[in-house]
Amino acid sequence: MRKYGLNELREMYLSFFESKDHLRLPSFSLVPKNDPSVLLINAGMTPLKPYFTGLETPPSKRITTCQKCIRTPDIENVGKTSRHATFFEMLGNFSFGDYFKKEAIAWAWEFMTKVLEIPEERLFVSIYEEDDEAYDIWHKDIGLADNKIFRMGKEDNFWEHGVGPCGPCSEIYFDRGSDKGCGKPDCQPGCECDRFVEVWNNVFTQFDRQEDGTYKELKNKNIDTGMGLERLACIMQDVDNIFEVDAIRAILDHVCRIAGKEYGKEDKADVSIRVITDHSRSVTMMVSDGILPSNEGRGYVLRRLLRRAARHGRLLGIDRPFLAEIADTVISCFKGAYPNLEEKQDYIKKVINMEEERFYSTIDQGMSILEEYMKQVREDRTNCLTGEMVFKLHDTYGFPLDLTREIALENNLSIDEEGFHKEMEAQKEKAREAHKSKEGSAWEKDLFADVDKSVKTKFAGYTEHTTESKVLYIIKNNELTDGARQDDEISLVLDVTPFYAESGGQIGDTGVIYNDDFKMEVIDCQKTHDEKYLHIGRVLSGSVKTGDKVTAKIDLYKRKATARNHTVTHLLHRALKNVLGDHVNQAGSLVTPERLRFDFTHFSALTPEQLEAIESEVNSKILENLPVSVKVMSLEEAQKDGATALFDEKYGDVVRVVSAGEYSKELCGGTHLNSTGEAGLIKILGESGISAGVRRIEALTGFNALEYYNSREKLLQKASETAKTSTDDIVRKIESLYDEIKNLKKELDSVNNKLISSSVGNIIDQAESYNGIKVVAVRLDGLDMNALRNTSDDLKNRVGSGVIILASSKDGKVNLIVSATKDAVASGIHCGKIIKEAAAACGGGGGGRPDMAQAGGKDPSGIDKAISIAKEKAVEVLK
Repeated sequence: MRKYGLNELREMYLSFFESKDHLRLPSFSLVPKNDPSVLLINAGMTPLKPYFTGLETPPSKRITTCQKCIRTPDIENVGKTSRHATFFEMLGNFSFGDYFKKEAIAWAWEFMTKVLEIPEERLFVSIYEEDDEAYDIWHKDIGLADNKIFRMGKEDNFWEHGVGPCGPCSEIYFDRGSDKGCGKPDCQPGCECDRFVEVWNNVFTQFDRQEDGTYKELKNKNIDTGMGLERLACIMQDVDNIFEVDAIRAILDHVCRIAGKEYGKEDKADVSIRVITDHSRSVTMMVSDGILPSNEGRGYVLRRLLRRAARHGRLLGIDRPFLAEIADTVISCFKGAYPNLEEKQDYIKKVINMEEERFYSTIDQGMSILEEYMKQVREDRTNCLTGEMVFKLHDTYGFPLDLTREIALENNLSIDEEGFHKEMEAQKEKAREAHKSKEGSAWEKDLFADVDKSVKTKFAGYTEHTTESKVLYIIKNNELTDGARQDDEISLVLDVTPFYAESGGQIGDTGVIYNDDFKMEVIDCQKTHDEKYLHIGRVLSGSVKTGDKVTAKIDLYKRKATARNHTVTHLLHRALKNVLGDHVNQAGSLVTPERLRFDFTHFSALTPEQLEAIESEVNSKILENLPVSVKVMSLEEAQKDGATALFDEKYGDVVRVVSAGEYSKELCGGTHLNSTGEAGLIKILGESGISAGVRRIEALTGFNALEYYNSREKLLQKASETAKTSTDDIVRKIESLYDEIKNLKKELDSVNNKLISSSVGNIIDQAESYNGIKVVAVRLDGLDMNALRNTSDDLKNRVGSGVIILASSKDGKVNLIVSATKDAVASGIHCGKIIKEAAAACGGGGGGRPDMAQAGGKDPSGIDKAISIAKEKAVEVLK
């Protein structure tokens, strides 16, 4: 057989099915789209589920893909064997109600025997034991002998997953040769030995399984084909495992070069080399699809893979971050199939390097703690790390659970996983309780448990600012009541309202509710899980009771200000993607009348140039006065229309899509402007990091931004008047004044040094002598550490034999220095020990050599005591 490279095989497969009128689609992202059942794409058909279920119409009834996949259930076995891997590519050809068994089987055989030219005698097939149709195609149409077709049971050759679409399978096996087998006379496809390798799996989705376990024939039958690219490459390259395949071997060889190891020489090293090789592919691909390291979800999968690879680098003797270098080889080998790898190369390497450095900063300390724990449990003879120990390693030192488990197993110890999960849950519960204690409002308690669940508040606030409403419920002192009067703090539930209830990052509206006999100030609006709006506030006058007719009116000025900030968050989101990259996603927001706060995924602090570019782009879109439109449509339509949905946000079947021209399009339930020009402008106040991989921008819009600029202008004017110059010349004036102050300080220091130098003789004369060694202990305020050090050197040179103790207070800080001549050190003086005790009196610390030490402090009031302590310690030694 001719040997084909991994990349050649991928292209050959896709091109072959294109010739059979299949639409070639690029690999979908590893991040599932609207599929909460999986964290990461783990099979070729997973991203195509909507087409199989009929939820979406496929772009073609025939599709072919090579899909990136990640599976981590066997992560502990990756490296220990040469068969396991977390990342793989799945070749697939799919039919959605078009061709079926006859074509699928014929094309599979044609590709294997005609395109790849695999000898027919080395190929065998399996079918579901009851699938006579598949047997006839293989036997009569293809011409396979009966002894080449193996019937297998439901466990092996029937695909189903609960109720719904399912069907029989037919697999193609490759015979690697009798030398790879178990030697048993009944060795055949399906045997557990390594002789027969399943290469191609055709799933014939022809049934719909019912709740009662019966099967109904599907009207539109589908084909779902899966073939592992790496496994096919093993066969075509005649190698034993995926780590010997050309593209993967290139990564492995790079690992060996960095580690200075030769693969195949030492079992323990080979394990680490395989771990790094596999995990590097997974990590590189995940980061390229916008996943960032975190402590939950798919970000945690990325973190544990990266940190596991980094640790195995340590085991190989690699003592520096290196995974970004390996990523270069991954990108080089796979960029042809996945162009975004090369497009995002710098970004990918930066994310990997930052996470690896973060891990290195904690691993040494964490490992020493873990070693202490392991020693402790061995001495206790429990041989099991407690849940509390494992949790501390996770919470404080960033050790993923599986990393601690793996290290424990290497040392013949176990871990208390149940106890770990209890500690994790306790931490989450504390966070939940802390959150609840901050809320402290009427909606925490289910006051409506016994009332009609179908009663909801109708929200009219998208188009109305005032509504005529009816009071349905009144809450006072966390209880339902029939009425309320002046000064009562209450929550009202109305049948219809213009008040927006807090959700999606936008705070609730404020305003008033009133009638002829009653007026209430509304300071917030929240809603219950069953859509009852709670208007929270205080009765200003009169009284109200359930059933009363009232007028509800929002504060339109604040609503408009909030709308400015909300619309601008959408513009900001798009600008961030345009300037920083498509990896940026919203991670949270807060929209108030005063300002906006926007959290987003990104790996490093933004530069001033990036912030300027983002602010400029948003302002340009505001000045373009783009129309802001709202459309209500199905979630499916919104996704097809390219609307941005927030990750992990739950959406109903019908959604609102808010668009700013063609620039921005997002799913959103908030209130917005009619056009971007109404926002006025944006002023970004600052940017900061709030957690690993998440940044935050705070900004102002509209009148608040103008007020900010006005206040800055007034401040600048005041500064100019104080400096007696114009605003245009203020910077030059400040620089001039700064230079003048610096020169005056130098002159002052020079004068002080001269004064001290002239008084050195007097200082030495006042020194006390102990066994021929003088002790000079003096306070010299106004000297910085450099001047104090020079004075100390001058005194030491003049005193001949002695200990010099000097202290100074300058600009609210304490400077201390102790020095000693050689004979004083020979007498037992240790300046470092003396200053350590003395500095504590000034709220500071320090240390140094036996002949010289210095320290700083925060409390000048303790200087005299510090000098006294230092002198006492010196005298104790010299006496």
